Formats: sequence, structure tokens, C-alpha cells
Amino acid sequence: MADSTGRTALLARGRRVTTALGGSRPTGTRHPLIAVAMVLPLAFLLAVVFGGWEAVVTQASSVAGMLGR
Repeated sequence: MADSTGRTALLARGRRVTTALGGSRPTGTRHPLIAVAMVLPLAFLLAVVFGGWEAVVTQASSVAGMLGR
């Protein structure tokens, strides 16, 4: 319980700093397509850099084999 007090104070301080710097606190949630558009370039970059395409193909074939396809 004591830990939640520190986090609450830290969040309140962060909100004050954001407001003081002229920012506004976002309300609601962003549309899922916007979130996907934000994440895809980084995901593509990481997949290329770390050789993720082979891992995706391996996992997909394993799942397909378990499903009997």
C-alpha cells in the first residue's frame, strides 16, 4: 500500500509538468488503425535488423502444423 502513494505523487507531478510545458493530456483512446500505423514501421525495422522474418515463418508453420493444415 505504501508504494501506491509514491506512484500517485509521481503521476501527479508528471501531469503538472506536461501542463506547464504547454502540452495537453490526451483524452480517450486512439483508434486501433492509428496505433497499428505507429507500430508497424518500428516492427518492420526490428524484424529486418534481427532476422525476424525467419522466426515468423517458423512460428507460423508450427502453428499450422498443430492445427493440422
